[in-house]
Amino acid sequence: MHAAVKQVIDRGYSVADVAKRLDVTTHSLYAWVKRYGPDSKEHNDLADAQAEIKRLKKELKRAEDERDILKKGRGVLRKTVRLRYAFIKDNSDCWPVRWLCRMLDVHPSGYYAWHNTPNSKRHKANQRLTGLIKQFWLESGGVYGYRKIHSDLRDVGEVCGINRVYRLMRSEGLKAQVGYRKPRHCGGERHIVVPNRLQRQFNPMAPDEAWVTDITHIRTHEGWLYLAVVVDLFSRKVIGWSMQSRITKDIVLNALLMAVWRRNPKQQVMVHSDQGSQYTSHDWQAFLKANGLEGSMSRRGNCHDNAVAESFFQLLKRERIKRKTYTSRDDARSDIFDYIEMFYNSKRKHGSNNLLSPVEYENRYQERLRSV
Repeated sequence: MHAAVKQVIDRGYSVADVAKRLDVTTHSLYAWVKRYGPDSKEHNDLADAQAEIKRLKKELKRAEDERDILKKGRGVLRKTVRLRYAFIKDNSDCWPVRWLCRMLDVHPSGYYAWHNTPNSKRHKANQRLTGLIKQFWLESGGVYGYRKIHSDLRDVGEVCGINRVYRLMRSEGLKAQVGYRKPRHCGGERHIVVPNRLQRQFNPMAPDEAWVTDITHIRTHEGWLYLAVVVDLFSRKVIGWSMQSRITKDIVLNALLMAVWRRNPKQQVMVHSDQGSQYTSHDWQAFLKANGLEGSMSRRGNCHDNAVAESFFQLLKRERIKRKTYTSRDDARSDIFDYIEMFYNSKRKHGSNNLLSPVEYENRYQERLRSV
């Protein structure tokens, strides 16, 4: 609901357009906007509470900073003024200079006069060399390490050691672009495994005959965000999805619950997955049985048996997530919601749908049924 409201409030989509794409009524969407929008009482109360929390956090941080300055600078007060100036310079990235001057009993003007004294020749040379290093590092797209940067410097006639380049890059926080490991999860005991009833029959003749589901991971600065989806094989439409910070059985159950709620199938639907622990749990099998669904599982370690779900994740990462690192899980959730519901389902042309979007492909199928 909050994600739908954001599409109307933050992204400027009309209520009718968002309601149509999400398969909900405009009445429900208006009610959500009224309840969770910027003019709602809940939103205002939350804003006031957040402002008060922010003020208290700021006051607490100021007190903690003053405590940490005295703790870290224990013994510096007994040193000469120049050593106090050096301590202030070394810690000016952590705390404001005027705070440090007040805590160490020196005047800011004296510190700045000391700070602005001429640098040594070595320091000036390092500054010039650092500028060149940054230039070559940026020209490489931020992927070169100190060895290749050292080679570039030698190519333009700079004489310097490779270890010096390493130290300067480390001090500036410049490093080579490296990949990241896929999070590994210990394989637990297998519980309930069902046969591969789908048998790679990825092109059913009607909607809600076969669904496929899988899980992937997205990197953010807060940590991993896991995404589970349910895709209808007929139109390749994503009919259910769930995003959480932990990869538990709840994430796949929530995605399947959304699919059942949106589609409300009248006949038995085959639901195909891999043999992950989330899908072999008793809760997963109980949910399938309670909703008239039939389970199917890929052979162990065979990703081709679930190729459609893997293909969707490949599209998502290539078209939206590639070379992007989200600052928070909420940013990732909002962006992935926008891709699935506002672009992929309703607009993106799909090769298996005669270059129609999944929604348009299903609409034309329904029109053909009504015309018969």
